[in-house]
Amino acid sequence: MEEVLLRVEHLKKAFGEHVIFKDFNLQVRRGEVVVVIGPSGCGKSTLLRCLNGLEPIQGGKILLDGEPVLREEASIAKMRQKIGMVFQSYELFPHKTILENILLAPIKVQKRSRTEAEAEAMALLQRVGLAERKNDYPRQLSGGQKQRIAIVRALCMHPEILLLDEITAALDPEMVREVLEVVLSLARAGSTMVIVTHEMNFARAIADRILFIEHGEVVEESSDPKAFFREPATARARAFLHSFDYA
Repeated sequence: MEEVLLRVEHLKKAFGEHVIFKDFNLQVRRGEVVVVIGPSGCGKSTLLRCLNGLEPIQGGKILLDGEPVLREEASIAKMRQKIGMVFQSYELFPHKTILENILLAPIKVQKRSRTEAEAEAMALLQRVGLAERKNDYPRQLSGGQKQRIAIVRALCMHPEILLLDEITAALDPEMVREVLEVVLSLARAGSTMVIVTHEMNFARAIADRILFIEHGEVVEESSDPKAFFREPATARARAFLHSFDYA
């Protein structure tokens, strides 16, 4: 059995009196793609933000390679280098070129040489079909292109696990496919990923395991995504999937 890379044990998370997770548990094996789906407000994005220390937690443990992800500790900067995150809003610096956006963290945070980091960045840009746009600024790119750049930026940090938060939510429908194709290629190459998405066809195609959550709890979990989408075991999951039009 593959090594467990990420462990979430008895996670507790609340915003004031509003409890998101009371006792949430999760294991992600190295090389596994876990897709988290569920209705709006169920805690999907909050989960990802807890996993990389962007949100404080009120209890439980989050362990990567057996080491705790602690938001308050000085070690969080080192841990975040192992946990890549791609947001739906791209988070690119508008005043920097595409190449400068990608190189900023490898050079400033990881202290890598510009020559080595730039060679890797260009190889990744070539992989996603955007090498010729390296000197452009974010405003010159489409939404799909900016999202592909955000993925390249995360990959340049050599993360052990990649968190993807509704990365197609802000895109026009015709731009969605180009981004999803990049993520599918990462999955085929063995990347470890936790993906939050509302694209059900994509979830079915890419997932090794599906988590359907609601009210901060796992309602249904399946290591057979095709069976889950064909005939979910719970009435709640059936009702949720019924609201989507997917083939």
